[in-house]
Amino acid sequence: MNNYRKIPSIDQLLQMPSMIDLCNQYSRSLTVDAARYILDEIRMKIQDENLDLDITKNDISSRVSYLLEKWTEPSLKSVINATGVILHTNLGRAPLSLESIKAMQDIVFGYSNLEYDLDKGKRGSRLIHAEEILKRITGAQAAMVVNNNASAVMLILSALARRRAVVIARSQLVEIGGGFRVPDVMKQSGARLVEVGTTNRVHLSDYENALPEKPVLFLRAHRSNFQITGFTSEPEISEIVKLAHRENIPVVDDLGSGALLNTERFGLGHEPMVQESLEAGIDLVSFSGDKLIGGPQAGIIIGRSDLVAKLKKHPLARAIRSDKLCLSALSATLNHYLLDEAETKIPIWKMIAMPLEEVHARAKKWQEVITHSEIILGESTVGGGSLPGETLPTYLLAFSLHRQSYYLGLLRDHHPPIIARMQNDQIVFDPRTVLPEQEDTLLQAIQKNLVNTK
Repeated sequence: MNNYRKIPSIDQLLQMPSMIDLCNQYSRSLTVDAARYILDEIRMKIQDENLDLDITKNDISSRVSYLLEKWTEPSLKSVINATGVILHTNLGRAPLSLESIKAMQDIVFGYSNLEYDLDKGKRGSRLIHAEEILKRITGAQAAMVVNNNASAVMLILSALARRRAVVIARSQLVEIGGGFRVPDVMKQSGARLVEVGTTNRVHLSDYENALPEKPVLFLRAHRSNFQITGFTSEPEISEIVKLAHRENIPVVDDLGSGALLNTERFGLGHEPMVQESLEAGIDLVSFSGDKLIGGPQAGIIIGRSDLVAKLKKHPLARAIRSDKLCLSALSATLNHYLLDEAETKIPIWKMIAMPLEEVHARAKKWQEVITHSEIILGESTVGGGSLPGETLPTYLLAFSLHRQSYYLGLLRDHHPPIIARMQNDQIVFDPRTVLPEQEDTLLQAIQKNLVNTK
């Protein structure tokens, strides 16, 4: 019991200058909560381990300070991505261009005309802000933006096919990251799922045989992050469109990534392009804003003006609408495509287009700083559910350590955290996904933690 008597009271602690400073910095109530938490920990330790108390008030104050710092530290942090995965879903996918960041800063600094018509001097609609630029880039009749592509698909099905049949090939009933399943979304929307074909082979006749179900939509869903190879077949989308339009049935294309540039130009496989879907006669196309578009998280819908008008009027549209930050950043990102500067301004396209010689030069620069390292060949991936199986050649800075897991943990604990990866029992860093302005911080952290690990 003597050990318990050695524990200072809250009032005693709060009289300390260091604790007074913490009260001023974090608020008295939060500091008191932290102090109680630390004192409870001490009591538990005495009880469980029957130890003599060997801790001073200054020790307690230091622990309270550390706890307050942890409690008030943001859990969402900027990190340095040295993994070589360009659209790393776990790391927030696409970093924004400087112009997109500035656009958001300009909007949040004060008020904006988010839903105000400056010409008419009365209430307007937020849906117009990205629509015109999307129409110019894609040639679509109309467009709208919601908070992500899953919401876009849900809205389309809810507004156009609730309690009615929607035809989709079994080969497209996919599950992607986070447990998102196309059939589950279709059922949640109230649409009646009509599956055609088999997992590996789908024929146009399968779609024709589904016509007695009186479908109101044909849906094509891009398989996103995997491929079906071998004994496979699917009809051309132009054939599906021709059949559907003969029966006056709209066709919806869930593209997922939604490329606006031809990925084959960069030595990658072909990712279906938004423009190609419209040229094939598809009536509505949905895709993400934060994947191959390279902008903020968003779900983009383009296509026939009469169908988009129905979507805009549906009650669900308000629940999944985009905010001013998304709309400002997305508009700025799309403007890069309009000005033909996506490859030089949008970070993910700069990474994809980065010549191998430039990657090697950056790796050599890193090697000059990090002793006992080597440069090895490797592969970068696009990621984000785009271009499954496709890679870009790269050069990696690599080295080996005895306590590699411990070292990777030190990097993750750095400010900002650094995310690297393992390859063939070596720790590797890919220059392709490290922004130029992050290089000095990265190299200092690598060197500092190498010293701490030895």
